[in-house]
Amino acid sequence: MTSGLQAAEQVIDLVRENEDLAHHGDGCSAEVIARAEAEMALAFPPSYRRLIEEFGTWDIPPAEFPGVYRTPAGGEELLGSSAYTLEDRAQMGLPHHFLVVMHDDVLGVVVLDTSRPDQNGEYPVFAWNPGVPDGGLMEKVADSFGEFALDECRQKLS
Repeated sequence: MTSGLQAAEQVIDLVRENEDLAHHGDGCSAEVIARAEAEMALAFPPSYRRLIEEFGTWDIPPAEFPGVYRTPAGGEELLGSSAYTLEDRAQMGLPHHFLVVMHDDVLGVVVLDTSRPDQNGEYPVFAWNPGVPDGGLMEKVADSFGEFALDECRQKLS
């Protein structure tokens, strides 16, 4: 079994090896990552932090990983996971211990459950739907973000 951090390194390799299909940003500094975490009052797990450090945001169409990024039009406003998390809390009642890592047509809102860290500091990945009773958790889709991202990227490249 691949650890979350090992899987994240494999995602980096896949994105770099497939630059004709994949797109990515320039990465995020430790200061920007700390600011995103502070805005949400949540910490990124190691695999997600590694990918955000490397790319900021990335995609292998049609899978889009918002990560953390800024745009010239948005100035200092942080976009991506931190913005999605805050918006989904306000608009959909997202529980405060969930960190949004993707909006997906099939899975719905893909979240990390920060209340369930493993021994490596990784959080399980769930599909969340606000219309489902008991907090909206639909199904566990991976043990860590790195494993989830690797599986998604491999599927899109096959």
